Amino acid sequence: MTEMVRRRSSELPVTAGGWEPFRLLRDLMRADSIGDPWTALEAPRAWIPDFDVKEAKEAYILKADVPGMRESDLKVSLAGNRLTISGTRDEEEKREGEAYYAAERVHGSFSRTFQLPEGADAERVHAELHDGVLTLFLPKRPDVKTRQIPVKAI
Repeated sequence: MTEMVRRRSSELPVTAGGWEPFRLLRDLMRADSIGDPWTALEAPRAWIPDFDVKEAKEAYILKADVPGMRESDLKVSLAGNRLTISGTRDEEEKREGEAYYAAERVHGSFSRTFQLPEGADAERVHAELHDGVLTLFLPKRPDVKTRQIPVKAI
């Protein structure tokens, strides 16, 4: 026999008009702001771009998507073996008479710090910004290249 669980009316999501099944569904599924554009205006989000970090034969390469940012919005600094990338993306100017129904694009300042891997040539680090992608090149020092060591059976 199937057991039926009943809720008291005080536990059901209600509006001024009474029980609202779509609100219950949204709450259960934790709907995103596309389903309910008003939720995008409720809580500010921090913006920190995600970075891809890879090792190539001659260099370590870091990439981050920073759409809408200019060179002047970004700062790359090196202190010892710590590489710091920071920047600011300004909020779009709001004009009189405009009404926002969703404001999902994040803005603000960010800062990410990476420790340089052993063998990176800190003197030759350089950065490029192209089509909204920031790319940092950390060349490897020639004297610290990885070499294969043969294994001998004894």
